[in-house]
Amino acid sequence: MDWLVRDALVVDGTGAPGFVADVGVTAGRITAVDPGRRDVRAAGAHRTVDAAGRALTPGFIDLHAHSDVQILANPDHTAKVGQGVTLEVLGQDGLSLAPVDERTRDALRTQLAGWNGDPPGFAYDWDSVAGYLDRLDRGIACHAAYLVPQGTLRLLVVGPDDRPATPAEQARMADLLARGLREGALGMSSGLTYPPSMYADDAELAALLRVVAAHGGYYSPHTRSYGEGALEAYAEVLDLARATGCPLHLTHATMNFAPNAGRAGELLALVDAALDDGVDVTLDSYPYLPGSTTLSALLPSWAFSGGPDAALARLADPADRARIVHELEHVGTDGCHGCVADWDTIEVSGVQRPGLEDRVGRTIAAIARGEGRAPGDVFVDLLRADRLGTTILQHVGHEENVRAIMTHRAHCGGSDGILVGGRPHPRAWGTFPRYLARYVRELGLLTLEDCVHHLTGRPAARLRLAARGLVRPGYAADLVLLDPATIRDVATFDDPRRQAEGIDLVLVDGVAVLDDGARTSALPGRAVRRSADGAAR
Repeated sequence: MDWLVRDALVVDGTGAPGFVADVGVTAGRITAVDPGRRDVRAAGAHRTVDAAGRALTPGFIDLHAHSDVQILANPDHTAKVGQGVTLEVLGQDGLSLAPVDERTRDALRTQLAGWNGDPPGFAYDWDSVAGYLDRLDRGIACHAAYLVPQGTLRLLVVGPDDRPATPAEQARMADLLARGLREGALGMSSGLTYPPSMYADDAELAALLRVVAAHGGYYSPHTRSYGEGALEAYAEVLDLARATGCPLHLTHATMNFAPNAGRAGELLALVDAALDDGVDVTLDSYPYLPGSTTLSALLPSWAFSGGPDAALARLADPADRARIVHELEHVGTDGCHGCVADWDTIEVSGVQRPGLEDRVGRTIAAIARGEGRAPGDVFVDLLRADRLGTTILQHVGHEENVRAIMTHRAHCGGSDGILVGGRPHPRAWGTFPRYLARYVRELGLLTLEDCVHHLTGRPAARLRLAARGLVRPGYAADLVLLDPATIRDVATFDDPRRQAEGIDLVLVDGVAVLDDGARTSALPGRAVRRSADGAAR
């Protein structure tokens, strides 16, 4: 064998009680799980690890990642493998970089700079989903799957304008979606508070969801609101799933902003009713209170119609500028989830342009007070100076909602982690250890076995992974060896790029990407694609 892990507490990803066993790995596969601890030892191994007192789990699956460019540009990817992630799902929130043409690629690079960065000299040498997946196959730290982004499709076919798609345009988007699914994408995402994704009506979405369902995929929407109207937004996508038969995954399922304090039970009642009706529904969340997005996301939808250049022109026009600030401060925009902007809760976490670094780590309100200016002016001028590339934290979450959602029977884990910026959200480095440290060991909200199931076996079932996501003979050796007594997230809002503690070994297809707690140079990851039989391999 290549690896023999002796005397480990095997937490196998099913939710069943853990048991002590020896586990053998050969040629990237788990070849033995031996509770008797005799047969495997007799076979011998090139590398033996004494795992007494530690837990061996499947690799964690991040169902919501924003590593689309960074996983290629910075292949070390310690942020994810350092917390035990062996597979992440890209193409989230309706916007990513495949499929594209020359025109839309440039627009998306501008719009997504706050999520992806725009690394100097990086080669965007693909245009199709197949081309992007092939690029991943050149070597990455962990495995990655992809969702076709509905907003990217819309930009390619309809353009950046706020208008309904014609029947011919709907058909063209459906054709491109089907092609992406045939090329290996696992489903489709939407970003229904992000332009141009948000310009789609339910009829357009339903037409695309029927294509997803026909190809065995699932739908992962960022809904139209997580503030005012959050329950109506969740009900909208649940009804779409009912009508089309498309499996649904409610990604970063939160109930945020002041109107939703203590109301997670109402969301979960909607999910339970759908499950009881036979709808295939799962959800994911991150174990933190603040959210994170781009500052430009707060703009009203009309202000972004026409794309990034049109938005920048409106921000420069005195009348449009005044209208934008008025809607943000007195009406509530669709980009800000129907809520009036509370400038004290909106903290700059990253900028793209030199000379703006002093904004990072400060709220819009604090910057305005320090400069003796109006917060709305700070907001507009920062967007203009940074050409829409600014990222933010929004301190709008509620702990009681976070706890209620993570205990639900359909819950999985997703970091929603943005890797760029001066002070990105620490969830990019700490989500999975934080579940195990705070909510298992410290609070006892979940058992170790149940939590590992949420982070491994259950998301593997959502993705329809073939022989991946459990500690079981014949399964891929995506494995994490951790100490349940010491694992913890150490990334903070002040110092967000800190590797988690208490994880000793991470294997991706049997190759160590973390060994004795340190990142190796290995890049064994590849693209996971949907196969003709519907399984993802």
